[in-house]
Amino acid sequence: MSNQPYEGYDPYQQQPPAQPQWGYEEQQYATQQWQGQTWETQTHPPVQAAQPQVPAAETAYMPPQTYAPAQQQPQAAAQQPQAPAQQPTHTPPPAPGPAGPGTGYGPATLAGNARVTDAQRARLEGRSPIIEPGMQPALLTGLLGLLLAVAAPLSSYALVVPLVILQALTAAGWFRLNGMWPARQGIALAFLGALAADGALLVAGRDQAPAAILGPLGIWVLLSLVLQLRSHADPDTRMYGLMATVASSALAIIATGFLGADPDAAAVGAAAVAVAVVARALPLPTVASVVVSVLAATGAGIAVGDMTGLGTKGALIGAGAAACALAGHRVASYDYPSKFVHFTAGVALPLAAAAPVVWLLGR
Repeated sequence: MSNQPYEGYDPYQQQPPAQPQWGYEEQQYATQQWQGQTWETQTHPPVQAAQPQVPAAETAYMPPQTYAPAQQQPQAAAQQPQAPAQQPTHTPPPAPGPAGPGTGYGPATLAGNARVTDAQRARLEGRSPIIEPGMQPALLTGLLGLLLAVAAPLSSYALVVPLVILQALTAAGWFRLNGMWPARQGIALAFLGALAADGALLVAGRDQAPAAILGPLGIWVLLSLVLQLRSHADPDTRMYGLMATVASSALAIIATGFLGADPDAAAVGAAAVAVAVVARALPLPTVASVVVSVLAATGAGIAVGDMTGLGTKGALIGAGAAACALAGHRVASYDYPSKFVHFTAGVALPLAAAAPVVWLLGR
């Protein structure tokens, strides 16, 4: 019996397995699957061996859109309104013109900033700005002036109380007005000089008012010089501090003139300053405000003069006190003033500046 293999069997040659009879679509999408063990725990769909070329419209998420033919596009574009051109982000500056009354702003600048105040322009140009104290400090000045006017006819000791307040505000406000803060030694020295003048005048009497005022003033100039010589600052700073201390002491001591003047004249002068400063703070043009202020102070001088017995002489005292008060008001508006300056120097300087004129005209 011969060992013949079965018909169709070849042990050394593997015959390809019989291909199943698939259709055309199954043969086109035939896949090969890996039958071995893997670590994947999820089942994945078979990987297609060859991706068919399908149209883009079938894979898009949005529905197909129809477009007009090329020859009709210019007509469609012509029918659609053109979008306005994008406006520039930077608007051109307005034309320069005069500032409106009461706005507090200067005319428009060519740099594009139409709301630059006069004080800001002065700072940019290196000049000292002028900012007036306003109505609230003016009302405080009026209140302090009325206190002086009421206390002057009563007695000298009653007048000292509002006078000391005036001298303290003068000493503190002048240093801050000149940009020197803190300056405790200079403020204390100027205030002590004012108290010394008040005490000397109370002891010597009104008849010796010039000596009682000029004596402490000379002594305090020497004390201010000694104080600055002891300072370890540079020479320029010491000279600047010396001038500020001398001026502050002089203004605080000169305010003693209300105490040395005739009581009726002191009452007229203080009332005139109170009216003049309040009228100056009204929202009026500068020239008109000054005129109204002087006229109002003159009328107040006449009214208070009739009550005190001075008569028409009160008009002269009122006008002179108003002129000096406006000068002190102007000084308090200079040199980068702050709110503290307005509520100290802006309140006290109009009254302190009017004290010598009240004493001189009240004799």
